This record gives sequence, C-alpha cells and structure tokens, in this order.
Amino acid sequence: QVQLVESGGGLVQAGGSLRLSCAASGRTFSDYDMGWFRLAPGKEREFVASINWSASSTSYADFVKGRFTISRDNAKNTVYLQMNSLKPGDTAVYYCAARFWNGHYYDKTKEERYAYWGQGTQVTVSS
Repeated sequence: QVQLVESGGGLVQAGGSLRLSCAASGRTFSDYDMGWFRLAPGKEREFVASINWSASSTSYADFVKGRFTISRDNAKNTVYLQMNSLKPGDTAVYYCAARFWNGHYYDKTKEERYAYWGQGTQVTVSS
C-alpha cells in the first residue's frame, strides 16, 4: 500500500501561484510514477501532469503547459505541483496519484492506470 497526502491548496487570486505537495509513505517512493489530477464541479476528473519515477520524464495537459510544473524529491518522498498564472478555471480539488513503475508503457493521462490516490486538496482561484 502507498499512502498519499496532499497539501498546499487554498484560495488565491487570478494570476497568483500555489505549490501543492504530495507526501508518500508505505513503499519505496522511487518505484512509482506520480500524477496530478483535478476534479472541478460538474466535470469529470482530468489529468493535469505526471512525472516518472526518476524525474527524467514529465507530461502535461495542454491547458497547464507553461503555467504548471511537476517535480519530485525522492529523498523526501514528495511530489510537487507548482502552479503559476492561476485562472478561475483552475478551481478544483487536486489529487495526486501513484503507479508502480514496471517498465511497461501506459497512458499516463488515464486515471484508471493509477492504483493509489490521495484525499485531495482544494484550490480556489478568484477573479
């Protein structure tokens, strides 16, 4: 089992920044690819960003490219999501997720590919 705990959410004005953190425990963190997803009211949960186990590869949804940056610190068992130039449309509950890296290709944007999830952290962007 992998336990994930997100933090860093809050209320911010449009154009502002937030840094989300996701602390992992229970297994060897560097064995897992990590992803961030978000769930906005009235919408389905959607992919935001992912980072592979070694931090050598990242992926982003088009709507956050150039604004958000995913990173990880395997020594601290933590993955981060730096969010800049926030927009009201970024308002959502943000979830981190983990997938054991087995060397096989998979679609990192699909939430069903991730076995472990945190409880989420609320991000609200006011206009």
